[in-house]
Amino acid sequence: MGLKVGFDNDKYIRMQSEHIRERVCEFGDKLYLELGGKLFDDYHASRVLPGFQPDSKIKMLMQMKDKLEILIVISASDIVKNKVRSDYNITYDLDTIRLINAFRGLGLLAESVVITKYKGQAAVDVFKKRLENMGIRVYKHYCIEGYPSNIEHIVSDDGFGKNEFVETKKPIVVVTAPGPGSGKMATCLSQLYHENKRGIKAGYAKFETFPVWNLPLKHDVNLAYEAATVDLNDVNMIDPFHLEAYGETTVNYNRDIEVFPVLNAMFEKILGESPYKSPTDMGVNMAGNCIIDDDVVRRASKAEIIRRYYQVLKDKTNGKCDNESILKMELIMKQAGVTANDREVALAANKKAEATGKPACAIQLTDGRIVTGKTSSLLGASSAALLNALKAIADIDDSAHLISPVVIEPVQNLKTNHLGSKNPRIHMDETLIALSICAASDKVAKNALDGLGQLKGAEAHTTVILSEVDELMFKKLGINLTSEAVYDK
Repeated sequence: MGLKVGFDNDKYIRMQSEHIRERVCEFGDKLYLELGGKLFDDYHASRVLPGFQPDSKIKMLMQMKDKLEILIVISASDIVKNKVRSDYNITYDLDTIRLINAFRGLGLLAESVVITKYKGQAAVDVFKKRLENMGIRVYKHYCIEGYPSNIEHIVSDDGFGKNEFVETKKPIVVVTAPGPGSGKMATCLSQLYHENKRGIKAGYAKFETFPVWNLPLKHDVNLAYEAATVDLNDVNMIDPFHLEAYGETTVNYNRDIEVFPVLNAMFEKILGESPYKSPTDMGVNMAGNCIIDDDVVRRASKAEIIRRYYQVLKDKTNGKCDNESILKMELIMKQAGVTANDREVALAANKKAEATGKPACAIQLTDGRIVTGKTSSLLGASSAALLNALKAIADIDDSAHLISPVVIEPVQNLKTNHLGSKNPRIHMDETLIALSICAASDKVAKNALDGLGQLKGAEAHTTVILSEVDELMFKKLGINLTSEAVYDK
């Protein structure tokens, strides 16, 4: 059966790149394009819009490769706080370097970084020096008193005028960041101010996939975005400025709507008049025009909302959020008409745990079949479920042993007697290495290993919070994982 597609990715890349080109022409000399969300790995979009490829945005930008350059923005306060990007578990400063290398690897021009909220912090100066040693030009932007309300001061030589001007070469400047709150919009406005003083006709536009402006406010895709940003206090709203200007109902989110009057006044001060009548006008997102099966994306979005609910419960256990986030998630679930019991794979895992009295794991394949794994003396529940899933894919008898105990025992001995591990059970990565060794001489093991690619898009649930190693392995295999919000005792 496999995963159903609800989104036309090729159409999206064509439409999106063409729409951005049109926006460049509207302004003349230069467009600063603020890019929200993730460029290389937008897995949220690929989950709620089946058919959307995680690297679609970068492929779209590659269509305009010769006309654009990348400007990365990072907040000095995030450098000082060692803020971590949760999906990669690396700090924002390291992710900035990762992004630069990734862009350069694709042949894109990425040679400038803006550090916002600069106050001469020692840790920031160290990072700045590191970037400069890599051949990156680093520019300092400062905290502006009265931002964003004191427009007379902000749009002056003592406001934006004090920020260092970023020398750019291409007509499209894509402004991105390791994460939210880095100062992308302020950087764009500062550049507009400096460009205008130099007689350059520059414009600004915003490219964010979510919320999808031309879907209903409470469409499941937009509710899934609220669920994904529950920690940011983002709320989807009808854009009142767009409704008043055009009589058309569109969706935006609270932060853009709240800041629009100020932004509009800044445009008027910098450019003489504002090119936009609403926050929706600023956007260039074409994703809503490329949905080809509404039922498919609705089902995918409902599933994502439930996954986000489990994540919030886990974050609460780990002290990363409070009860307010859980209450918000419960409201979003009610609006979407779903409950935690709608996640079949979770029900199967919990039933297995009740039967065995130990942590359990269940995996639901893309054809709907569910397999489970229990905790044993040799394997953790996730490793057992992984092997059982590969058996199901390769149509191998459930009683067959894919990995000989003769292979597992030396690995356990290495872990406990030499590497200081207290847990002798082998993790998922160790399981796959052991399976690879067996596959060299065992045809059955090889058939199982060959089915790894078919796990992409599968669902999994564990009855305890997993080790970082196993969580990462589920992610690498493309399996959507949730867990009960408890640790193995």
